[in-house]
Amino acid sequence: MADSSRSSSEHPSPPPKPVPIPDEASRPFFAGARERQLMLQRCSACGRWLWPVKARCPECWSPALNWTPASGKGTLYSFALMHQLYHPAFASELPYIIAAIDLAEGVRITSTIVGCSPDELRIGMPLEVTFEQLSEEITLPKFRLAARPGGDSNQ
Repeated sequence: MADSSRSSSEHPSPPPKPVPIPDEASRPFFAGARERQLMLQRCSACGRWLWPVKARCPECWSPALNWTPASGKGTLYSFALMHQLYHPAFASELPYIIAAIDLAEGVRITSTIVGCSPDELRIGMPLEVTFEQLSEEITLPKFRLAARPGGDSNQ
């Protein structure tokens, strides 16, 4: 007689991915991502784009910061291929690419690159934002190779 509990323990479902918990400062960023829009702070006094989230502009010290849609375009500054499993929910994604991306707005953001192999990556290559919905409340920006002129982006 087969033990039905054994088959589920042999092939357990992966645990859910841990998700960020937006706080007051980051809530507009996550609200934008849910709408598939990369949002950054911008100083209304001097026009400087800011990342990470700040209470004042580091250029002019103004507290007049607004959340503004960013272009979602950038270039690859650096990357690392992650082989170490830090959480069981990411086991099926190993190895994955963590990257520093210089956005067109002049700030550097850290994210994951998806939809390509590490062999395709070149420092300085164009990237564009894409989004991964983790739950009804949380969607995360990730990056992929930018669309080539006259063609589609790599998926």
